[in-house]
Amino acid sequence: MQLLKSTVGRKILMAITGQLMVLFVIVHLLGNSTIFVGADWLNAYAKHLHDLGPFVWVFRLAMLTFFGVHVIFGTLLTLENNTANPQKYAVNNKLEATFSSENMIWTGLLMAAFVVYHLLHFTVRVTNPEISQGIDAVGRFNVYAMVTGSFQQGIIAFIYIGAMIALFLHLSHGVQSFFQTMGWNNACTRPVISTIGKVVAVVLLVGYASIPLFIFTGILKG
Repeated sequence: MQLLKSTVGRKILMAITGQLMVLFVIVHLLGNSTIFVGADWLNAYAKHLHDLGPFVWVFRLAMLTFFGVHVIFGTLLTLENNTANPQKYAVNNKLEATFSSENMIWTGLLMAAFVVYHLLHFTVRVTNPEISQGIDAVGRFNVYAMVTGSFQQGIIAFIYIGAMIALFLHLSHGVQSFFQTMGWNNACTRPVISTIGKVVAVVLLVGYASIPLFIFTGILKG
């Protein structure tokens, strides 16, 4: 509990939970990318996850807990920083201030709102029930049809692409901030770590945003 009370402790927990979620979105992208191979691959991947039963929900609840900790502590630390320095959002003076670093709170809150929408859309399937039904030729839930049917609608594709831009901005600073918080960053390694963080952010942006973009533009057809 002492860890939760100290500013340093909360920063460490926020950094660790943030990087756990980075690992999750990388693995999640690998699974989602099966859509480019075809409907059979994506539906088989979804069926495999479904067959894991309660383990999937335990994992989801764990990730939601990590996400909640990250958002709550991030918000609290931002409020504390603003109270200490109301003229400007506080950024560690060892890191160069950028648009991404100065707007971490806003990109984080946008991602929090998106996660809620994403779960309602593809997991609970209540936002667009008319495109969240159907079985494929071998009796599996037709995730491919649900995804392509969703992203053929401009507003849904725009929401997902916009969310991935927010993720890109958040991660382009967040990866570097993690190493800084953990004390693994110095003047020599900072440029390399900064570059790695930006490369990871770009890869995730391109990987995730290409799915709704390709579907909406008709490159990937339903």
